[in-house]
Amino acid sequence: MTTQWVWNAGTGAPEGAPFQGHSGSVNSVAFSPDGERIVSGSWDNTVRVWNARTGAPEADPFQGHSGFVTSATFFPDGERIVSGSEDNTVRVWNAKTDVPEGDQLQGHSGLVSSVAFSPDGEKIVSGSWDNTVRVWNTRTGASEGDPLQGHNNWVTSVAFSPDGEKIVSGSYDNTVRVWNARTGAPEGDPLQEHSNGVTSVAFSPDGERIRIVSGSYDWTVRVWNARTGAPEGDPFQGHSERVTSVAFSPDGERIVSGSDDKTVRVWNARTGALQGDPLQGHNNQVTSVAFSPDGERIVSGSYDNTVRVWSIQNGKCQFLLSHEVPLKFFS
Repeated sequence: MTTQWVWNAGTGAPEGAPFQGHSGSVNSVAFSPDGERIVSGSWDNTVRVWNARTGAPEADPFQGHSGFVTSATFFPDGERIVSGSEDNTVRVWNAKTDVPEGDQLQGHSGLVSSVAFSPDGEKIVSGSWDNTVRVWNTRTGASEGDPLQGHNNWVTSVAFSPDGEKIVSGSYDNTVRVWNARTGAPEGDPLQEHSNGVTSVAFSPDGERIRIVSGSYDWTVRVWNARTGAPEGDPFQGHSERVTSVAFSPDGERIVSGSDDKTVRVWNARTGALQGDPLQGHNNQVTSVAFSPDGERIVSGSYDNTVRVWSIQNGKCQFLLSHEVPLKFFS
C-alpha cells in the first residue's frame, strides 16, 4: 500500500497524515471547493477522494477507467468530479458515492491529458494527445462544437478563465494558446516564449487583471497578460529540472510550481521572487500542485505514489500515519 501527504505552503513542512491507498504514481491532485476533501488520480487507473484534515478515504476507489487517470478535479458545487484518462475518455462521478454519472465522454483519439470545469459547472474542457481541445456539455455529455485545433503537438493542460469566456491550453509544441470558449476561435497569436514543451497552464482568479501562468520543460515558470498575450516580467527560475505543474493562489498573489527536481516552490506572482525554501520531501518527480480555496495549504502529487499537503498555519508535521510506522504526533 502507498501513501499520500499534505504540506505547509509557507514553511515547507509536511502536515497531517500521508494518505494511503494508491498503488501507482499520483498524476493529479485538487482540493474540493470547500477545502475539506482532496481528489487524486493515479496510474493505478483509479480516482480517490480523501478527507483533507484526517487523511481518511471518503469513498471506495472510483473504478471505471481502463487506463491510468491523468487528471481529476471537483466541480464548483463539490458534488461531482471529472476525470481524464489514458483510455481516451472523460468521466463524471458522484463525488460521494464513486458512482459514474452518465456515459463516458468519447471523442478524443488520444490520451486525455487534462480536464477542467467552467465556473458555472455547465461545461468541461479537455485536452488530449490527439493535439486537440474539446468542450463538453455536462448535462448531456455531448461535445459542443468542433474540436479546437491549432496545436501541432500534444495538448498537456487546459483551464477556463474565471468568467468562463476563455480557455487556455498548453502544449508540447512550446506554446500557450487562448480560445474563445463559446466559438472555439483562437484569441490572438500563440504565446511563444518557452523554449521547450509547456506542461501546465492556469488562469489567475482576479477579475480585473487576468493573467496566465505556464510551466515548461525549459525549467521555467512564466506569467502572461491574458488580454494582450505579452509576457509579464522575466521567467521564474529556480527549479533544476522540468516544471510539471503550476497554479495561482486564490488571491492571485502567489504561484505554486512542482517539478521533476522533486520539489514544490512558491513564488511571488508579481515579482517572481521565491517565497521561502523549496518544499522538499517527495522522493520522485512532483506531477501536480494546487492551492486550497483559502490559500492556507498546498497539495502536491508525485511519481513516488504519494500526495503531500502543506499548511501555512503552523508549518509542522502534526502527525504521521503510514503503513511503515505507527501513528505519531508531533508537538
